[in-house]
Amino acid sequence: MNIKTKNLLQIHIAVFLLGFSGLFGRLVSTSIFTLILGRTFFSSFALFSLLKYQKASLKLEKTKEYFYLIILGIFLSLHWITFFHSINLSTVAIGLLTFSTFPFFVTFLEPIIFKEKLYFSDIIVAIIAFIGISFVVPSFDFGNEMTIGALWGIISGILYAIFSLGNRAVTQKYSGPLISFYEQLVVMFTLIPVYLVTRENVMTKDIFLMALLGIVFTALAHTLVISSLKYVKAKTSSIIFCLEPLYSIIAAAIILHEIPSIKTLFGGVIIICAVLYSTINSKK
Repeated sequence: MNIKTKNLLQIHIAVFLLGFSGLFGRLVSTSIFTLILGRTFFSSFALFSLLKYQKASLKLEKTKEYFYLIILGIFLSLHWITFFHSINLSTVAIGLLTFSTFPFFVTFLEPIIFKEKLYFSDIIVAIIAFIGISFVVPSFDFGNEMTIGALWGIISGILYAIFSLGNRAVTQKYSGPLISFYEQLVVMFTLIPVYLVTRENVMTKDIFLMALLGIVFTALAHTLVISSLKYVKAKTSSIIFCLEPLYSIIAAAIILHEIPSIKTLFGGVIIICAVLYSTINSKK
């Protein structure tokens, strides 16, 4: 197996693993805050162990960069909270598909933040994506939990768009594992006070699931992606990431017996196709 094939396989495995992460919102019986705290505790430990194994420095060059990563960590925390809340109120399919609109928020925020040109075709594709959302959302009744869940999924997408744009400035300077370590450490320390107040009882089963989520479906998945990007084009990896909602829906159907409606699947196809087109077009 040559290097390119090996790294393509790594990305596919990583996206497959990330597709399962949404299921833990249903499998773990703790609150969302405790779930994310457990996730980041184990993922931070795994990333720290990896960095030590690689004998990589944990120091950043400037003090202000620590504050910058603290802000990004807070956005990551808010993204995960809204993401899992979306899934708990609706379904894994609705949560993932509405979150998957984040590339379009990147499209509109990027020109503002980095003073880049916004193309008319981007606006058209965004409109098409939101048409897809209209099929995913069961109804526009704000008394419907599914609808509220879909809205939280969109908010999660906006937060992740801001988070990913913020990461753009630091990924050029530091390694992915180092950035992820600090960001997830911030998430963990942000949620510790919540746990100290609630003193939530955590069962052994939940600890095991949070360890699995943190080590395998977070730290390992992110490491596989980052290490393979050196040999795989960004356009190729972005297209592969469009498979994440598909994996999530299949996993939820098998494990949770959540079968999405034809209307939801149709809306999902529109969203994924719009994201796919936007990804390919933006890399030309």
